Amino acid sequence: MSDLMLDGLFGFLALYFVDVAGATTGQAGLAVATWTVFGLAGDAALVRLLKDVRGLVYLRVSAMAVLAVYPALLLTPGFAGKLVPLAALGLLNAGWYAIPRARFYASMPGRPGTNEAVSSAFGLFAGLIPVGLGLVAERWGLAAMMWLMLAGPIALLAGLPREGGEAVSVMTRDTE
Repeated sequence: MSDLMLDGLFGFLALYFVDVAGATTGQAGLAVATWTVFGLAGDAALVRLLKDVRGLVYLRVSAMAVLAVYPALLLTPGFAGKLVPLAALGLLNAGWYAIPRARFYASMPGRPGTNEAVSSAFGLFAGLIPVGLGLVAERWGLAAMMWLMLAGPIALLAGLPREGGEAVSVMTRDTE
């Protein structure tokens, strides 16, 4: 579900800017470029950040921040005003793929085949999510469908282990 704020948002971003926000196709391209560049910057910064902050702590804080920033993107009028929350989203969703994936592999050490089989099985379900989003957009409009992307950070927060349950860290000082 965290992929809603990654590939899910990326897949609908240009369409949202043109059809809902009233941007030109050139501006939509700039929006996609902004999100991509800030996403890369977030990934680069995350490498350093994870040396000092546990992965789950970062995910929890960033998911809460996305819950505030994403509605700002949708509610802010005008193209230029939307670029700031969009850039923030690019920064904040860094690690939303890598950290859970690393924890998943760490939970079953020495069993890469099992990991891939489980990933493939869940991938079949995940592949239906964009179809469902498209159906919602067709029925109720793209603007309404974009609000469903909030399910990503909500599911991430709901699925993260609580403080006492953080047994596996993505980067531990023992392995550095």
